[in-house]
Amino acid sequence: MARNIKKYLSIGVKGMAMGAADVVPGVSGGTIAFITGIYDELLSTIDNLNFGILKTWKKEGFKKMFITYNLGFLVSLFLGVFVSIVSLAKLISYLLENHPILVWSFFFGLVLASIIYVGKQIEKWNILAFVAILLGAAVAYYITIASPSVAPDEWYYYLFSGAIAIIAMILPGISGSFILVLLGSYSIVLGALTNFVEALLAGNWELVKTNFVKVFTFILGCIIGLKLFSKVLKWMFANKKNLTLAVLTGFMIGSLNKIWPWKQVLTTRVDRHGVEVPLLENSISPFSFDGDPKLVLAIVLAVFGFGLILLMEKLAVKNK
Repeated sequence: MARNIKKYLSIGVKGMAMGAADVVPGVSGGTIAFITGIYDELLSTIDNLNFGILKTWKKEGFKKMFITYNLGFLVSLFLGVFVSIVSLAKLISYLLENHPILVWSFFFGLVLASIIYVGKQIEKWNILAFVAILLGAAVAYYITIASPSVAPDEWYYYLFSGAIAIIAMILPGISGSFILVLLGSYSIVLGALTNFVEALLAGNWELVKTNFVKVFTFILGCIIGLKLFSKVLKWMFANKKNLTLAVLTGFMIGSLNKIWPWKQVLTTRVDRHGVEVPLLENSISPFSFDGDPKLVLAIVLAVFGFGLILLMEKLAVKNK
């Protein structure tokens, strides 16, 4: 697909939006990809990647390979995702720690608008569609209230975590980072990545080697999960699109519990920095919240998030 620099920059910006969403446990980058109109191309491009790419490069050259496998799209998108995660991770972590109600309010409005958008794509409203929505909502809701497990610091768990997390990251309505929290591997994966960077800067090559193996195994799991699941999703959209959209709508409805701004902490855990953080929380009314519910500002940010999705939808339609 021929594109100019402006188009690739646009794809990069969409990747940044996906990355920003994936940083937050409870929000899915796949939802952003769906809203911005690049979801089908993302699945198709990933599905088309195979070992034939090396044969094309050897026989017909790098340029032919780059065009044939739509690598410009993938490079632009994942570069945007990477830049966003690296640049926004600390900011979003800071905001979640110091202004959680306001951050969750923004994302609540964003996901609420996404539900309406995806729901509008359902063409046949029948009993099967309603059942699929209810099942999707039940599964996603259960995920939001499930107790996180304790993760073993073993190579196979990094591989498994990568495969499961990347599936969730490209699936609208399910948060990949939250799945990592449930698997108990969010802190160990983040720790391995942080330790790798710090060891590299300090010149501690033994520690670099140890953490590189962990990070590489996780990335390998991501690649395997992404490749396998893209085929499933592509088939579902091609053959069971109505049912698939209904399930995704249900996923997003069920996930609203996780991003509800006002919470009551039930249990806590100690993170890798030795800081006590919430583990299990219960959604409550803003009027029952112990502290300043910041209701007016929360509503404003929710409306802003809602409006942002509507704007993305209009821009996606215009680009088409």
